[in-house]
Amino acid sequence: MAQKPSIPKGTRDFGPAEMARRNYIFNTIREVYSLYGFEQIETPAMENLSTLMGKYGEEGDKLLFKILNSGDFLRGITPDELAQGATGHLAAQLCEKGLRYDLTVPFARYVVQHREELTLPFRRYQIQPVWRADRPQKGRYREFYQCDADVVGSDSLLCEVELMQIIDEVFRRFGIRVCIKINNRKILSGIAEMIGEADKIVDITVAIDKLDKIGLDAVNEELREDGISDEAIRKLQPIINLSGTNAEKIATMREVLAGSEVGQKGIGEVEYVLSKLTNLNSELQLDLTLARGLNYYTGCIFEVKALDVEIGSITGGGRYDNLTGIFGMPGLSGVGISFGADRIYDVLNQLDLYPEAVTTATQVLFINFGEKETDYSLPIIANLRKQGIRCEIYPDSSKMKKQMQYANQKAIPFVAMTGETEMEAGKVMLKNMTTGEQKLVSPEEIAASVNP
Repeated sequence: MAQKPSIPKGTRDFGPAEMARRNYIFNTIREVYSLYGFEQIETPAMENLSTLMGKYGEEGDKLLFKILNSGDFLRGITPDELAQGATGHLAAQLCEKGLRYDLTVPFARYVVQHREELTLPFRRYQIQPVWRADRPQKGRYREFYQCDADVVGSDSLLCEVELMQIIDEVFRRFGIRVCIKINNRKILSGIAEMIGEADKIVDITVAIDKLDKIGLDAVNEELREDGISDEAIRKLQPIINLSGTNAEKIATMREVLAGSEVGQKGIGEVEYVLSKLTNLNSELQLDLTLARGLNYYTGCIFEVKALDVEIGSITGGGRYDNLTGIFGMPGLSGVGISFGADRIYDVLNQLDLYPEAVTTATQVLFINFGEKETDYSLPIIANLRKQGIRCEIYPDSSKMKKQMQYANQKAIPFVAMTGETEMEAGKVMLKNMTTGEQKLVSPEEIAASVNP
């Protein structure tokens, strides 16, 4: 017996109704990006591993899907090396390419490779899938779409301000209530200085970034395992637990980081961005535990949480001052955000926030009574499509019951019938499948009846 086909864990199929909803998400984000002057690019699904490795920290490197070399991939590998298993050295010999982990590093590669063609500052958006060898769980997939927007070639904090406005506008259009969390890596560096662990900034940020997932005790234990002293952990607790308004948090941190130049700079950057965002629909919160685990962030960092659904971050991003430096172009600053389309899809499903029209494909089904009736219907169908009415004709002259059942199963709102009587009168019998009402209309009246 043939094995039942399946798909890899952490991936999903999407049928027509689901794709209509996903395209609603992509199109909404695309429209808002365009309003702010962003232009679209695409990069390959796979990149050279030399492009990807070392850009996401040790944990990120472990989550890269590596692609086995084509052809004789074992050429040059000794039996002893094979017997030792898939060590990092062996993997590097067997795999020269990998699936992209995110869209930001490929974008940095793109900027360096196409530098002479770009006008700076360059505002790009990109909507494509990415892959991570993560453990699949609710809201976490191995293949998922990101919808990125980045500005490179400008140090201005107005870029951060506009990205926050984009986030706010996208979720306003979706009808999702969100909290936009903001912090700054310079503040985190200042905190590391203040507690006497400046050289452990990466360990500290990776640990406290897990606060929402594993809790305070587990974070403190991870900090100890990373060699952070108990005294430093003790000094960190009031900061992790700091509450109050954004203004109160800023005032407190100005005092706490009085001796840290980099910390003060980070506070100033956050204060500037917050001062320009006084009219958002969304809640905006300074969260000093927000760290964003990726190593390349250097300034303001952002994360968005849905308020009415238990799910992880649905948007994130931040400032990366020298990401292109790793590809030979130092000093080019950038800042970007990424919408997690798959998680947004899940949130919209749970809250039932899709517009009704999104899930409707065909608006009018023409019943097929035979060749003569089909010849009468086809010019009418062509004219309706020119008017933007989505319609189809049943391909076979099957029994009426079967064709009506097809319309019901596809939730087609109107059925058009062109029998002998209708053709003689130059009319169409239009049935509303929701109310059951039938009326005789001229071909010119169909569009107005479908879209009143």
